[in-house]
Amino acid sequence: MDITELLAACAKTTASDLHLSPGRPPLYRLNGHLTPIESAALSAHELDHQLRALLTPAQAQSLDQQYDIDIALSHQGQRFRANFFFQQQGLAAAFRPIPDEVPTLSALQAPPVLTQLATQPHGLTLVTGPTGSGKSTTLAAMLQHMNQHLAYHLITIEDPIEFIHTPIRSLISQRELHQHTPSFSQALKAALREDPDVIMVGELRDLATIRLALTAAETGHAVLATLHTASAARSIHRLVDAFPGDEQPLIRNLLAESLRAVISQRLVADTRQGRCALHEIMIATPAIRNMVRDQHIAQIPTAIQTGSAQGMQSMQQSAETAFQQGRINTDTLAKIQSE
Repeated sequence: MDITELLAACAKTTASDLHLSPGRPPLYRLNGHLTPIESAALSAHELDHQLRALLTPAQAQSLDQQYDIDIALSHQGQRFRANFFFQQQGLAAAFRPIPDEVPTLSALQAPPVLTQLATQPHGLTLVTGPTGSGKSTTLAAMLQHMNQHLAYHLITIEDPIEFIHTPIRSLISQRELHQHTPSFSQALKAALREDPDVIMVGELRDLATIRLALTAAETGHAVLATLHTASAARSIHRLVDAFPGDEQPLIRNLLAESLRAVISQRLVADTRQGRCALHEIMIATPAIRNMVRDQHIAQIPTAIQTGSAQGMQSMQQSAETAFQQGRINTDTLAKIQSE
């Protein structure tokens, strides 16, 4: 079975990922677990040849220069996000199917407060979590809600573009790193001159991008972005610590004024099928803004636990709700409660 057949088969399953490694049988990730596929292993030479056939000359050159590359590709109408990378045995790849339709918040069974956050006219909203926790899907659903209900100009800066948004009520401009812009920071700087209402930044990767995102949020735009952090408190630490020490007091004040919410999520096994998203949600109330400003970040988890009236919830509270709904089992609940 060659790669094109594997991709076609992957699109027909509930697999979240397809892994190809030289000399090893292909693997699906099903319900969070890697599962071998009944297919012969591809040699390093065969895999290298077939993977490179999926790349443009520019992408192949970037791969050889940087030793890994993120791309989006289509095969028989199915879109995939893929990462090609060199490892000890040779060139390998991980593919993730992207659904044809942009999901809605209701289809994701997202907490109701996310609908409110999707219509915030300004400020910074972060969606955080480890790789593969569904951050891009949540952001896409929030943008889809805006697209359906608001006449906005939505600008996305992605690496790569995953969900393709069709304009409904909003004008949507999607830009891909290395194809439409050389960097997140340059695209974000340009976006401020493109009359945006909302700017979605695929990832706050570096100091320049973080600085510009905070500036955009402070100057009256809604900014949505992701971070690879596990909680609201860690997200705030990450943003502040990205700056030199002498700038951090100013950044804390800026963050306290511009931050609207932090949504931290993770995926766990669903008792019915697939995976279930759990969320820690922090809303930037006046009390939390003071905690950010005064460096009392350690108090934020307690504020989240007692902030249900404002739409907040801890990861443990989210797990308890999912358990009561029959979506997770006792083992998963116990594991999260023990963290």
